[in-house]
Amino acid sequence: MRATVITLLLLLALGGVQAQNVSSSEKQKQQIDKMVSQMQNYFMVILTKGPNQNQESAELEKLKNEHLANMMKMANMGKLVLAGPFMENGNMRGIFIFDVETEAEVKQLADTDPMVKSGRMNYEVHPWFGPKALKELNKIYRNNLEEGKK
Repeated sequence: MRATVITLLLLLALGGVQAQNVSSSEKQKQQIDKMVSQMQNYFMVILTKGPNQNQESAELEKLKNEHLANMMKMANMGKLVLAGPFMENGNMRGIFIFDVETEAEVKQLADTDPMVKSGRMNYEVHPWFGPKALKELNKIYRNNLEEGKK
């Protein structure tokens, strides 16, 4: 009798642990589903050093200004979500993150960049899954620029 009671208690305890595991797994699945629902597909462009690094300082300054103006144009179109340089002086120079439908559209946009046109930069395109909130960050940044804030 005592052995039967102990066996029943063990079975009940194990059943409770299993129920907790299922509940824990379900909660984890719900958290993952929620996180994924807050993400979307983007394209990340890695800008790299191109073959033409011999621009005079005045020409390079002009290219930088045109590069920045082109980025702002793509951001204002709602295509460029995020951009920025890498801080070390390696082969990788910076990134663009685009919110567009196809890789062909990414290449079309990247090819408009004056640094790319001049051969100072090349690029690689990579599909990327990131947070939807990046688009909001872009809007905040553009609004701050328009208001003259840093």
